[in-house]
Amino acid sequence: MVKVLFVCTGNICRSPTAEGVFRALVERRGLEHRIEADSAGTHAYHIGEPPDARSIATAARRGFDLRPLRARKVAIEDFDRFDLLLAMDRDHLARLVRLAPIERRDRLALFLSFCPGLGADEVPDPYYDGPGAFEHVLDLIEAGSTALLDHLAAGGR
Repeated sequence: MVKVLFVCTGNICRSPTAEGVFRALVERRGLEHRIEADSAGTHAYHIGEPPDARSIATAARRGFDLRPLRARKVAIEDFDRFDLLLAMDRDHLARLVRLAPIERRDRLALFLSFCPGLGADEVPDPYYDGPGAFEHVLDLIEAGSTALLDHLAAGGR
């Protein structure tokens, strides 16, 4: 079983969207027995809250259900529990590097590093922007999730 953790700031926009999209793609390919996903934030701003309503609505229009998800903060145990901890941007990655035990840093990466042809390596924060920003984030996350799933399904880590 490969376990993936998606990480953003408060775990209400980018990382739960990635978790929801990735889980749906895993299920559509019948790989839920091989791949597991979760999400968390680098900060404890929204613990226990559902994803941002704009993220939920944008994802729902494309057939992804984020409503059951709840925000949580990255825990030290996550570095042992997950095979991949994927940061939405460089700031998240830097925070994860500082938190991670040295022997677990090889599990950290930028989420979009699995999709190099995309022309972007970070998923921007849509929180203070309009609906178009949430659509753009979902575009990036769908592409990144598909590339990540292809990589894992082929036996990569």
